[in-house]
Amino acid sequence: MAGTRGASVVYDSVQKSYDGESLVVKNLNLDIPPGEFLTMLGPSGSGKTTCLMMLAGFEPATHGEIYLNDKPINNVSPHKRGIGMVFQNYALFPHMTVAENLAFPLQVRNMNKAEQQEKVQRALEMVELGQFGNRRPAQLSGGQQQRVAVARALVFDPELVLMDEPLGALDKQLREQMQYEIKHIHENLGVTVVYVTHDQTEALTMSDRVAVFNDGIIQQLSSPDVLYEDPQNSFVAQFIGENNKLNGKVIDIQGDECKVELSDGTHLKADKVNVDSIGDLTTISLRPERVEFDDAVSMDNVVSGKIEEMIYLGDHIRVRMNVAGNDEFIVKVRNRGEKRALSVGDTVKVGWARNDCKALDHVA
Repeated sequence: MAGTRGASVVYDSVQKSYDGESLVVKNLNLDIPPGEFLTMLGPSGSGKTTCLMMLAGFEPATHGEIYLNDKPINNVSPHKRGIGMVFQNYALFPHMTVAENLAFPLQVRNMNKAEQQEKVQRALEMVELGQFGNRRPAQLSGGQQQRVAVARALVFDPELVLMDEPLGALDKQLREQMQYEIKHIHENLGVTVVYVTHDQTEALTMSDRVAVFNDGIIQQLSSPDVLYEDPQNSFVAQFIGENNKLNGKVIDIQGDECKVELSDGTHLKADKVNVDSIGDLTTISLRPERVEFDDAVSMDNVVSGKIEEMIYLGDHIRVRMNVAGNDEFIVKVRNRGEKRALSVGDTVKVGWARNDCKALDHVA
């Protein structure tokens, strides 16, 4: 199983409508190279799961073509596409043992018994369930059942594995553990993975690239670090990680930098991302961990704010402030163990670097 080569996937001008009028997926063009772990991320109704179902063959494309290893597959039935699938509800056969569940996709491919047993055992070892082959799914924990589902998707050596919210039913700690396990399995096998989730942390943890969907359109397709550090519009900035937004108007542009006036008259310097002209309305995006209390006076942007709430979260203190009329302005203060002279009700100065805030399209 080691060294499995991944498949390439291409969506070419793909559209999907269920009612013949409104498009759930709008003109999707997406290239997924062999061996990539690509996550389709977005809120409910954004089109991500529909894209996965069209690739699996469970939903037909209304327009356009999907290619697998450069071959069109729109008219290829699901069971002939050779794709592994992992679902949120595991979809294990309750009357079969774990080993029988894993052997099933090999049986339908007419593999001989000896090879079946070898592949089943190898797949079980890969997910650290080598001694569980004779148990039934009901005798396993949720995490173990999900590992069996992953093993079953990989047991016949597919070049492409699709995962639809596979960790959604697990508790937080187990979900985080499984994220790393699936990531390591992918790294070891080199199989192409297309993963669907609405969980941003999951997407950032596991993926080579993330396609952020909203309203049937990919809003941004980037590596996790670029997605977080350089969101290309306000939707991505708000959907990925915690984010402060400050609305204002562009009053000056100098190259890649612009100056923004907020509604209370405060002036800020920001990176110009997708504003074009002086007078444009804009929403500034700023990550809470980039805001500083210490040495704020020496930074590009310095404003006063009133502390409304302080919450101790172990590794950091989450400080909610009223800044420029926004009473949901968040500052994450790293917990270094020393006492800080901050209290609810204090008015203090905070600051941040110009390139840590992005002038994006305006959202109300």
